[in-house]
Amino acid sequence: MAAMKETILIILLFLSITFQGFSQRIEDLSTTDVISGKVITLGEIPINKGLILISHSMECPFADMYANRLKFLISEYSSQGFAFHLINPSKEENQTPETLKTFMQESGISVPYLLDPEQEWTKYFKITKIPEVILITNGENGFEIAYRGAFDNNPQAEGSVTDRYFERAINQILKGQKPGPPQVRAMGCNVKTF
Repeated sequence: MAAMKETILIILLFLSITFQGFSQRIEDLSTTDVISGKVITLGEIPINKGLILISHSMECPFADMYANRLKFLISEYSSQGFAFHLINPSKEENQTPETLKTFMQESGISVPYLLDPEQEWTKYFKITKIPEVILITNGENGFEIAYRGAFDNNPQAEGSVTDRYFERAINQILKGQKPGPPQVRAMGCNVKTF
């Protein structure tokens, strides 16, 4: 009987520790911005209309294909209350804070670039592709994901895009509407999970 009670206590302790790991609040996620060198905590980022996280890697050709579209969206919507942040889930040795900072300076994209070497953000948001958009807004119960997925329906040819899912979601939020559809499967490089 004593052995059974001890076994039950061990199982309960294990479950308690396991669920604590999964219960991290979205607002508590933190990581380093390679541009400023500062630690960024999600809950401390001012969210006016929305916070936009975009998975990125210097090694992914799809990220390059979206560079000009990303610059346009940043220039168009930053002044309308949307904060853009790139997030790097890669553990590639050549993607150090220094190389990423240089890349950003040369790219002409001036937004925070967050490192996610332990893939806490990537796993929390279930990011599977590069690039993949996560649009976070203030909901009734705190932060909520209003849109996730693809920028549009043609990563390889900007001139052939016929549906701009992400831009439509932003415009719907500006009109006080819920984005529809709230999710579109992202196309791009697979995120290597560790």
